Amino acid sequence: MIAGLSKAINLYLAPLLSLTSFILILFSYLAPVVLFPTGVALLTVSPSLELTEAHSSQGVDGPSVFLGALGSCTRANNGASVTCTAPTVSPHYDLSVLPSNAPDLLSAPTATTPAFIAVSLAFTVIFFLLFTLTALRGRMGKLGNTFDRPGIQRATAWIGLLGFLIGITSFLIIRMWFGKAVEDFNSDISKEGSEAPKLIAATSNGFVMVWVAYAFYAVPVVCSLAKLHVAAGGKA
Repeated sequence: MIAGLSKAINLYLAPLLSLTSFILILFSYLAPVVLFPTGVALLTVSPSLELTEAHSSQGVDGPSVFLGALGSCTRANNGASVTCTAPTVSPHYDLSVLPSNAPDLLSAPTATTPAFIAVSLAFTVIFFLLFTLTALRGRMGKLGNTFDRPGIQRATAWIGLLGFLIGITSFLIIRMWFGKAVEDFNSDISKEGSEAPKLIAATSNGFVMVWVAYAFYAVPVVCSLAKLHVAAGGKA
């Protein structure tokens, strides 16, 4: 039973998790300027009375900003159309919809961070293809012998590990950058009191997708490293 479960994980579950993780990371990376302009973002600024009139139950309308790794999207109010910047690894966020007295504390991380995420995505695609082919090599006939070579197995494990480490490190840097920006933005709003713009900043669901993606990604990476360990033990 355990052997059957292990085989199912390596043949079916791990490749599926690898593909799912790639899709989630890609969506989080491209949003909001390419995909889901108001649905997925790494940081949002939205109209709210929470910081200025915490006990008020009145609804509020106003400008919204959605920030991502490649750019930003904005709308002047809840019913307005959404405008997005062009996607780039060196984004300059469009904050023109925010009132003039809003804190000017929201900036993009260094240009190398989105670029490193792009590199990790390339590694992730290559890892998914190699890992899937090595997992299914027993069903590929003579062609499968190519993917049974130790060099291919070693390359697959290293590519997967590099993609994982580069990607999660880059997103952690962005999370710390945006976390500090949110803290400073909201702190300035709170200090201004009732005269402050009715806004609140928050990290958003894009980061949740990223953490889920890398939890999924860890499974095939561990499986690939385990194969190397077993192969090395067999030779010893």
